[in-house]
Amino acid sequence: MVDAVISFVVNKIGDYLIQEAVLFRGVKQEVKSLKNELEWMQCFLQDAERKQIDDNVIRKWVSDIRDVAYDIEDALDTFMLKINEQEAPKRRRISASIKKFSSIFCKDSSSHRESSFFSKGEKAVNQHNIGKKIEEIRQKLGDISRKREQYRLEDIGNKGEGKDSALYRLKELRRDTSFVVDDHVVGFEDDAKKLLAKLLDGEPRRDVISIFGMGGLGKTTLAKKLYHNYDVKNKDGPEFHDRAWVSVSQDYKTEDILRMIIKSSHIMLERKDEESLRRKKMMSAEELEREKQKIKELRKKELEKMSQEDLERYLQISLNGRSYLLVIDDVWHKEAWESFKRAFPDNNNGSRVIITTRIREVAERSDEKVHVHELPFLKPSESWKLFCDKAFQNSNADEGLKKLGREMVEKCRGLPLAIVVLGGLLSTKRPHEWRRVHHHIWQHLRDDSIHISFLLALSFNDLSFELKLCFLYLSLLPEDFEIHVEKLIRLLVAEGFIQEKEGQIMEEVAESHLKQLINRSLVQTEKRCWGRTATCRVHDLLRDLAIQKAKESNFAYYYDATIHSTPPPVILSCRRQAVYSEVERHLWFQHYNQLSRSFLFFNQKWDESLKLTQHLPPLFTRFRLLRVLDVECSQSNNMLPVRKNVVPESKRSLPKEIGKLIHLKYLGLRNAYIYHFPSSFVNLKRLQTLDIYGTEWFFHEIPIEICKLQELKHLIGNFRGPLPVENLTNLQTLKYINLECWSEINPEKLVYLRELRIESDSRLPKKFDLESIGKLKSLQILSVRSKLLSDRSFASWQALAHCTCLVDLRLSGTIEKLPRNMEELLPNLECLKLSGPFLGDDPMALLENLPNLMILVLDFISYSEKKMICSANGFPRLEILKFDFYELEEWQVHEDSMPMLRGLKIPEISKFRIPERLRSIPPPADWECEDGRVPINNSNYFQP
Repeated sequence: MVDAVISFVVNKIGDYLIQEAVLFRGVKQEVKSLKNELEWMQCFLQDAERKQIDDNVIRKWVSDIRDVAYDIEDALDTFMLKINEQEAPKRRRISASIKKFSSIFCKDSSSHRESSFFSKGEKAVNQHNIGKKIEEIRQKLGDISRKREQYRLEDIGNKGEGKDSALYRLKELRRDTSFVVDDHVVGFEDDAKKLLAKLLDGEPRRDVISIFGMGGLGKTTLAKKLYHNYDVKNKDGPEFHDRAWVSVSQDYKTEDILRMIIKSSHIMLERKDEESLRRKKMMSAEELEREKQKIKELRKKELEKMSQEDLERYLQISLNGRSYLLVIDDVWHKEAWESFKRAFPDNNNGSRVIITTRIREVAERSDEKVHVHELPFLKPSESWKLFCDKAFQNSNADEGLKKLGREMVEKCRGLPLAIVVLGGLLSTKRPHEWRRVHHHIWQHLRDDSIHISFLLALSFNDLSFELKLCFLYLSLLPEDFEIHVEKLIRLLVAEGFIQEKEGQIMEEVAESHLKQLINRSLVQTEKRCWGRTATCRVHDLLRDLAIQKAKESNFAYYYDATIHSTPPPVILSCRRQAVYSEVERHLWFQHYNQLSRSFLFFNQKWDESLKLTQHLPPLFTRFRLLRVLDVECSQSNNMLPVRKNVVPESKRSLPKEIGKLIHLKYLGLRNAYIYHFPSSFVNLKRLQTLDIYGTEWFFHEIPIEICKLQELKHLIGNFRGPLPVENLTNLQTLKYINLECWSEINPEKLVYLRELRIESDSRLPKKFDLESIGKLKSLQILSVRSKLLSDRSFASWQALAHCTCLVDLRLSGTIEKLPRNMEELLPNLECLKLSGPFLGDDPMALLENLPNLMILVLDFISYSEKKMICSANGFPRLEILKFDFYELEEWQVHEDSMPMLRGLKIPEISKFRIPERLRSIPPPADWECEDGRVPINNSNYFQP
């Protein structure tokens, strides 16, 4: 993990040298020297972290490097804080005599600007302080380097992995053989049936079947079930003459893999050897077996001398004209099968290859022709049966134990490995000990089974440093938590974990990282909404792994007052804190590390008294280096019918101390009823996200000075009145803004705006002009929603042709008619929702030509036509169709229309003449077409 911390700090130093070049000019060489020193140490870290499993000296050395990296980060951020403190009075003096100093702002020279704000004495003091701190850090780095040489750390473990090493034992634990079969496999019945049919389908060409899923899900178990199936062993027609099993893992050599395949199959005895043995009829069975073993030993010696090319030729000759079944277990790289598949001829005789992997990309791209099967988690009934088989072992259990058992099994969330280990552990426990396991289930599982920790850690160790940081950040979220993807992406960017890539903004890179974690089965998709992943989850065992790794590197600390009375001293060294209890009852900020970078508060309860706002000023004052502050508040039941005038004015203002957080990049105060923002808010120059989303009736008044926050990317709340965002050229998200407010904004400079949600609850002009929307060249999502649906119609649809990135369009209001050239106007549109009265002709005739449309929702409260037709080849990519035309009497659908449809929700009208295939299509999940405001959900931290 330390390699990720070092890489993060190295990148941050580089950013400082670029972005704050003027301020660091006096110590630029010293700062660059620190950066180079850390980069040099990175060369040893990856190998060192692997070795620290066995060696305490290396573990301590790696820990020292981590601490120095944190010191460097602290020094840079603290220096910037002091600079800002001296800058503020200068700005006030400049403001007081703006005319006298107007020339200062006209100069382009960076050196002149610096001398304008700081006296020579101030500059000297600041440069001296940072220089002195850098010298102290350099001395620490020197000590670390000397220790590496003194203890010859680079030589430790270089002799290879001995059989006594923990790493060797762990790897041996992972190796699975094809002949170890569990006779009591629970679950996988449907999966085995589908894949068995694929194995025996009679297709003559060689097929590759990929099984992928999370570690511990049972991929290997399912592969064994297929490998030893009776019908597979005795396949009708040309048999699988040869079967072989090989485990690849992360580190492999192609030659070794080929040798293992040959040894595990029947081709160790060449055909001429078999014929020779058959001719020796006078030999007894024992003598014949001894003769076979002699030949096999001879072949083994020959194999060890063969090159990769010789081994490939050996296999090609041996398998020529024969069908085979090959299982390649635990594959981590898509090139693995590619690297030796040329040794396996495709003789058009029904050969099959089964690959198991945790990584979706490996499963999908292993071969030109591949059948991908994602293995699901066990069903609740299957989970309970598996647990009972292991825990009770056919003995009777009282209802108390069963209740505890069911609660623990539910926490395993269908992961077979966790259930098996848990059942085995509890089978040895007395009844009164079950409750101890119940309270600390993951700790007990780790302690009882080294296999479970190592199996999951394999996935973590295979990640790049960027993905490691993203995965560790998930540890901050509560157990069994539904994570909103968009919010997680904004947090990762604000934390500084994401680096820009050519052609991609940071949010796109963060989204790509999250997709990789999903594809690697470290994160599970929970809900897809409007064609995109909306929420995801982390299995509690993987979250426990993330917590374990995070604690090792002082990455984060987790506090819950229901478990801890006071925070332990370790919290003083952590940079990120997650608080799972109400702050109003447990005010203990004095225990926190003042160098903390992130606070995430969960399950806060703000009522009409807004007691929590009393705790914000000391938080703002004490933790000056904060980058992320997110306080997620749930609504009190007694607050739901109340209006903002019930809350005193003084308690609806964000405290002025907020201006002290000059490093703040993310401020989340959801459902906090913050109405006013102080003038000091303008000090948050680095703010990227302001999320003050709350109830629909509570509005926010944004200060004019917000236009100076040039790094602001995401503005989320309930905005009424003036909103000066025209000059926020980096703005990507703006929601939810009143229609009148939007009409006063000139959008020409909002060149990066990607998501715009406009709302109205008042009577407005009859026409909403889309011309202003056409100026948003980067717009991807547009929603215009009104409670008064019949009060407005849309004009100038042609302007949307300029929004070439638009993929999601939702409009509510009177739809007079649709453009005739929809497919030319919106060729990239994937999601479309239209609500309100519809006055035009059959909409399907125009919408069915949209080439990329996947989701269509039509909610017309009135429709002039009685008949609707979907013609042949219409809607080629449509997956979800949902409509509700109360006056529609007939719907005709051609057999060749909507070939990809998987979700359908229509009025139950018997006159509808639709193909039989459509009648069996189930309705989409409720959230797949969710629109508008999502109700506050106390159990879900990340709501859109």
